[in-house]
Amino acid sequence: MSTNASSAGASGARPAAGPSRLRVWFDQHLHGLAFSLGRALRKPWATLLTVAVMGVALALPLGLSIVMDNLRHFAGSVQQSREINLFLEMDVDAAAAAKLAETLRSRADVAAVELRTPEQAIAGFRETSGLGEALDALGENPLPTLLVVTPADGDSAADARLAAALEALPEADLVQHDAVWRQRLDSWLGFGQRVVQVLSALLGLGALLVVGNTVRLDIQSRREEIGVLQLLGASDGFIRRPFLYLGVWYGLGAGLLALGLIAAAGWALREPLATLSASYGSQFSLKGLDALHSAMVLLGTVLLGWLGARAVTGHFLRQTRPTET
Repeated sequence: MSTNASSAGASGARPAAGPSRLRVWFDQHLHGLAFSLGRALRKPWATLLTVAVMGVALALPLGLSIVMDNLRHFAGSVQQSREINLFLEMDVDAAAAAKLAETLRSRADVAAVELRTPEQAIAGFRETSGLGEALDALGENPLPTLLVVTPADGDSAADARLAAALEALPEADLVQHDAVWRQRLDSWLGFGQRVVQVLSALLGLGALLVVGNTVRLDIQSRREEIGVLQLLGASDGFIRRPFLYLGVWYGLGAGLLALGLIAAAGWALREPLATLSASYGSQFSLKGLDALHSAMVLLGTVLLGWLGARAVTGHFLRQTRPTET
């Protein structure tokens, strides 16, 4: 028997090739993914509680962020507060007013210019005021030509500079620009955005701690098993992998729950918001998250769960590593 084996070796026969390292790596990750999901499903109530706490904690700053984004795009408040009303001198005719409007539209700091003639202004006033007979008694139209200038995207300082430039025009009679309201609006929106950032950081940290504590309890329940694996020479990566995937599953579930809560809240608010907007003559509608932003939210929650599990497993693996004698 030994002679045949030695002759076979001498003849150059090679043993059958084992699985590739890539295949082994893939199988290990697939096993860790399935094993972690099985452990999460074997404890449905504990898993549901962890996912629910994380989902609610993540839905709060996400919902506030969507509210702030909708406020920034609310045409009835934000856009109108930036408009600059330029009243022209009474001796400026329609042709000169149209030429001035074209000149202003070519400026880099101007987004749009709307020309309202005296005829249009008095017709609108007649319709809204109900004073048609009194206006007819005036005889001559007392209203000047109006240019409604919308500044380009920028801060309140840029809007103030544009208003000053409009006041210097020879055709200008009066410039109306509520710079104080614009500054207050920007301040409130900036404050709200900072509140969202602070809450996101705090609640995100809370979600990370929830994942870490849940994974820590799972590690404690498998302390003896981990010790045996370490004695057998298992690497930290092999031991850590199922716990990391457990954090990923928690993060994914929390992200899906958060998106579901946001969608439910949007559905509940859509009808009363549409009624309120219609009462002000606005077509504003609540904007939610599109597919790209939803995917980014899921990616962020998965990463958050992975980081929480990573931080805890590294600490506890060092504690459970057997000491060398």
